[in-house]
Amino acid sequence: MLIALNKPCNVLCQFTDSGEPKRRTLAEFVNIPNVYPAGRLDYDSEGLLLFTDDGVLAQRLTDPRHKTPKTYLVQVEGDPTDVQIGQLRKGIPLNDGPTLPADAKRLPRAPDWLWPRDPPVRFRKTVPDAWMELTIREGRNRQVRRMTAAVGLPTLRLIRVRIGDVALEGLMPGQTRIVQA
Repeated sequence: MLIALNKPCNVLCQFTDSGEPKRRTLAEFVNIPNVYPAGRLDYDSEGLLLFTDDGVLAQRLTDPRHKTPKTYLVQVEGDPTDVQIGQLRKGIPLNDGPTLPADAKRLPRAPDWLWPRDPPVRFRKTVPDAWMELTIREGRNRQVRRMTAAVGLPTLRLIRVRIGDVALEGLMPGQTRIVQA
């Protein structure tokens, strides 16, 4: 079984929370026994999260050796230059080693289908922001955020829209879809 969830912002990427105060968890959205997330999304990130009961499939989706592409919409602070886009395409040296090259491009604006974020992204009148599409083939902790920050473009909003062949495709935050029964 393979299930897609559009994880809302500020939802913990696990089924329980032992902290105080309690935070929202995946249990609020996925109530199917014996399925587990294949990968993670940061608490403050949004978008596609896959669940499966198939350990081999979960391994194939998450193990960096398989280089499964993951595509993100990224709202960044600043106006990406050709040099910054080129750095992302070449790979970025991070404190845990260099990243693989990413597919990166600047978007003219946010996609028309994009929902407003709750809570809203902070804006500064004197600092421009822009949208990018970034595809990576790894999955390190906060990798996209660290990559954009390393080229001088801090991430304001991060939305995963595709993992391999599975796309978000119209799921609104909190909605699920069975991809494969």
